[in-house]
Amino acid sequence: MDVRAQVSMVFHLDKCIGCHTCSVACKNVWTDRAGAEYMWWNNVETKPGTGFPTLWEDQEHYKGGWQLKNNGQKDLELRCQGKADAFLKLFYNPNQPGLEDYYEPWTYKYQDLFDAPEGDDQPTAIPISQITGEPIDIEAGPNWDDDLGGSPLYAENDPNLEGLTPEEREQLFEIQRVSFFYLPRICNHCANPSCVASCPSGALYKRGEDGIVLINQEVCKGWRACVSACPYKKIYYNWKTGKSEKCILCYPRLETGQPPSCFQSCVGRIRYLGVLLYDAERIPDAMKVPDDQLVESQRNALCDPFDPKVIQAARKNGISEEFITAAQRSPVWKYVMEWKLALPLHVEYRTMPMLFYVPPLLPVMGKSGDGPYENNKDGFFSGLETARLPIKYLANLFSAGNTQIIEDVLKKLMAVRYYKRALDMGEFDIKQSTSILREAKTTPSECEQIYALTTLATPFDRYALPPIQREEALEGTCNPEICKGSCGLGFSESAERGP
Repeated sequence: MDVRAQVSMVFHLDKCIGCHTCSVACKNVWTDRAGAEYMWWNNVETKPGTGFPTLWEDQEHYKGGWQLKNNGQKDLELRCQGKADAFLKLFYNPNQPGLEDYYEPWTYKYQDLFDAPEGDDQPTAIPISQITGEPIDIEAGPNWDDDLGGSPLYAENDPNLEGLTPEEREQLFEIQRVSFFYLPRICNHCANPSCVASCPSGALYKRGEDGIVLINQEVCKGWRACVSACPYKKIYYNWKTGKSEKCILCYPRLETGQPPSCFQSCVGRIRYLGVLLYDAERIPDAMKVPDDQLVESQRNALCDPFDPKVIQAARKNGISEEFITAAQRSPVWKYVMEWKLALPLHVEYRTMPMLFYVPPLLPVMGKSGDGPYENNKDGFFSGLETARLPIKYLANLFSAGNTQIIEDVLKKLMAVRYYKRALDMGEFDIKQSTSILREAKTTPSECEQIYALTTLATPFDRYALPPIQREEALEGTCNPEICKGSCGLGFSESAERGP
């Protein structure tokens, strides 16, 4: 058993209101500079939709993530490159997203608001390109399909609609029943990252003490193999510096006990942060199973932080007592493993993402036909079959097509609502409530815990942060006294007197 620690995340999609405060907070802190104008380390997409960059989920075109060799008989291999073409693709890679797949960044000519000559109309600030400095007609943006659920140009081209029947598609896009939800995305800091494996320079690495995936800017040569290999398209190329960049999970904030900026600013309080322990030895086999078994296989690679054998193996690997304690009170562990409500996004890419999502229930509970759902005493969960957002669609996003996993999650979420309504509003008697909980495979105690962490949680509950003291984590590889003065936030070189 090779136990590792990973700082992991859960996003509760029922709570996301699509305000984009997280995106703006991240933008202001990290990518508001030359060469990074088009980068959105954190972005919020509308689903169904094509996302950012456009159609990033189309791996037939972008070739991101891993695939099984010889139809699953042997090993994993990168989809984007092999031994034969890895060198050639350093110079020409047809699977790289281009500027047209992102957007041409722009700003506004604000000075015109002050300097425009006097006239009959109010002056306006016209959009100008941040690349050419010339006026442009804006035709795309990082959140261009926001609130356009149902549009033929964006929503109907969502790759996750594959497999839906014509009737389900028609039902999804009926103008009176259009539904959509928001999908915030950051780097998944995967346990089996294809970006790290693809880098010819060895610049990408996974930090040992907390699992955060980083790019060494001193080593990066700007080959951009990582941009192709990342199936989530969360690595960007900085045209100014000639280096690749990505979300760093605000590790300088984590090291001082603060949550990342996007977590701190989240208005809907949808984000949870905590430690997961996993067995690195199980990862290769866990990612080789058929698609419909991947969610359960990933769960099996995670380790119970209360298991004495796991604790012993963690200590043997140098994981501190503070990390183990943080793993035991981790909200991520509760959502992912105890309650099995949070699922990885596109687990079929086989990168073992460590960001998990609680699928949205709200559209299901919204309307059916021309009126609201009614509580059918003969089948409380019959509404799932006629959900405005088809189960198959959510399965394509969160369970590699396994609809049973989605149904189990939604039933438990509905059971929590029924249970609390029975207690607070008296809509059902105790006998009915017990029947609902039994069908959803949950208990009153578990419902109360889910309700509390979903609706009443304080920052202390949502963020179970260990004290990430990097100097202590490095003690195993170097003596801090000897290295004193040669490391810090910048390049790890000793300060020298100039000429």
